[in-house]
Amino acid sequence: MAKIENFEKYHKEYEVWFEKNEELYEDELNSIKRLVASAKNGLEIGVGSGRFALPLGIKVGLEPSSSMANIAKQKGIKVYKGVAESLPFEDETFDFAIMVTTVCFVDDMTNSFKEAYRVIKRGGFFIVGYVDRDSKLGKEYAKRKEKSKFYSNATFYTTDEVKDALKEAGFKDFEIEYVKKTENSFIFLKALKV
Repeated sequence: MAKIENFEKYHKEYEVWFEKNEELYEDELNSIKRLVASAKNGLEIGVGSGRFALPLGIKVGLEPSSSMANIAKQKGIKVYKGVAESLPFEDETFDFAIMVTTVCFVDDMTNSFKEAYRVIKRGGFFIVGYVDRDSKLGKEYAKRKEKSKFYSNATFYTTDEVKDALKEAGFKDFEIEYVKKTENSFIFLKALKV
């Protein structure tokens, strides 16, 4: 079952976080822009309010939270309701897909990655943005998890766990981009579908 309760309830606070942490958000955005480069025809899985899709030129998103989806729709993103483990798209529809701070909320990471693999065209790529469980920030989030509006029902993973799930899904050739302002705790991991 999708872990959307907090995002339904605190969707306004979610937007405020980005406004209060603009410098960190810009650093995250610049990191992912380097990995996406000039690629077009992308999908954001867990599009949220469209904070990443919009500046990256991604026009299609998947989102289980109606409150978050409504914000993204108002920004002009075509949002499909659904979960990462069951994408409502044909095989090999997109040149690439991204999943930013979503993997910690999916029910089955490996199946989510298999679905991403299925909808990405051969030669395309998948980018997963996450907080590494073993990093400084990951350990802080774990300590404060129960009190967090957003992470109380999150499951954090190590980079090795994310890589293993990507490999099991069929992805290869990994490239890592660290978000410096998080002391390398927030990672974008790019994997290719060859």
